[in-house]
Amino acid sequence: MAQGKETAALVLSLAITGAIVGGGVWWVMSGSKSSGPGETGSNPAATNLETVVISTGDRLITSVTTPDKQAAVAAIAQGDFATAVSRLEASLQTTPNDPEALIYLNNARIGTDAAYTVAIAIPAGTNADAAQELLRGAAQAQAEINQAGGVNGTLLKVAIVNDNNDPALASQVAQALVERPEVLGVVGHFGSDTSEAVAQVYQAAGLVMISPTSTATPLASLGNFIFRTVPNDAATGKALARYQVEQLQTQNTVVFYNSQSDYSNSLKQEFSNELVFENGQIVGEYDLSSGIDPTQALNEAQQQGAQAIALLPNSETLDPALQVVQANGRRLPILAGDSVYNFTTLETAGANGVGMTLAVPWQSQQGNGETFAAAARELWGGDVNWRTAMAYDAVQVFQAALQQNPTRAGVQSAIAAQSFQATGASGAIRFVQSGDRNQAAQLVTIAPGNRSGTGYDFVPLSP
Repeated sequence: MAQGKETAALVLSLAITGAIVGGGVWWVMSGSKSSGPGETGSNPAATNLETVVISTGDRLITSVTTPDKQAAVAAIAQGDFATAVSRLEASLQTTPNDPEALIYLNNARIGTDAAYTVAIAIPAGTNADAAQELLRGAAQAQAEINQAGGVNGTLLKVAIVNDNNDPALASQVAQALVERPEVLGVVGHFGSDTSEAVAQVYQAAGLVMISPTSTATPLASLGNFIFRTVPNDAATGKALARYQVEQLQTQNTVVFYNSQSDYSNSLKQEFSNELVFENGQIVGEYDLSSGIDPTQALNEAQQQGAQAIALLPNSETLDPALQVVQANGRRLPILAGDSVYNFTTLETAGANGVGMTLAVPWQSQQGNGETFAAAARELWGGDVNWRTAMAYDAVQVFQAALQQNPTRAGVQSAIAAQSFQATGASGAIRFVQSGDRNQAAQLVTIAPGNRSGTGYDFVPLSP
């Protein structure tokens, strides 16, 4: 996924902890506004393993809270699970879209009973929206699994840890997790740079990591304990390049990307390779991290024969990417990766974004995605995005593997088997030998609509 990628998704975010309004779909795309990018919750950056906080309910990881939630956390720390259950249920009445509270509630209901534990690593202090999106997927999967009786009768516990999407901190987080024998798998990490930095830790320890959002192609080569539920950048690049050549019938493309992001570099390379294979060519490249003038860059690109724009930022360079959209004014067709698939794009691009084509891991309005999306909407009061769907899928993969053999080695053996299959947000989940998901990217476009509340929506692209 993207560096800070991966999410997209789909409904207006911001202010997730506020009252649900209108159609109830406005907040899910970007998450909570109670803590914004760069703000920290209760878990500051760690400097050693002793300061890495791994919480199953005794500590707050996000800054989304209520008095009842705070009381519940204190009760869990004292081993008073009955009080914790009562207070968490009350907290969820106040803020029903708080996934951390739902995870802690499900954990408190387990109490001291035997359970299988998986951990989820989130960027709580640097990308609060993405952290909420990921937690929603894990919380929804855990709730469904435990309501159905657990894994062969044993309930599932979820531990939460913050890595701030920082490779150095994440390496300490990974080491702390591998030293917890009860942790049988890890959902994470967020950005491709971070996942690549920690993969060797999990591989050496024999603990399965499943990233729901890291799409950079090198991740697949880092070991047989490393998987992802999100399609890799090769799938995204292929979908975009083929659409440009076959449907737009254009060959010359200008690329806007972030040279400092593994995700953005990976997606640029995969798109470029596929475009050349399709007899197209890149006529210009502009680095969004270098403070370019979008109008000047577009004028130069058109002078060089550009017929289309490939917008391949990571999350951190979304703002300058959207400046390119505004400067373009719908002159050239735009192709984009999944980091552009979020509410901010709809809100900021407006009419200038209409017709933009995005390759995404999941969308809610086709096939099996509708079933998952409907259940999510009922649980959270609004639509969810692809990050939530991919995190949900990662937990479902662990559930299916734990059914076969609830050990670290057994989980890896189960997932790596050619016959392995789990059921997720978009149907069957399968992996190829590399650990990549065996699934193509899906195409969506921006069109006028009233679902998001901006006047524009992401909709499936007609074949």
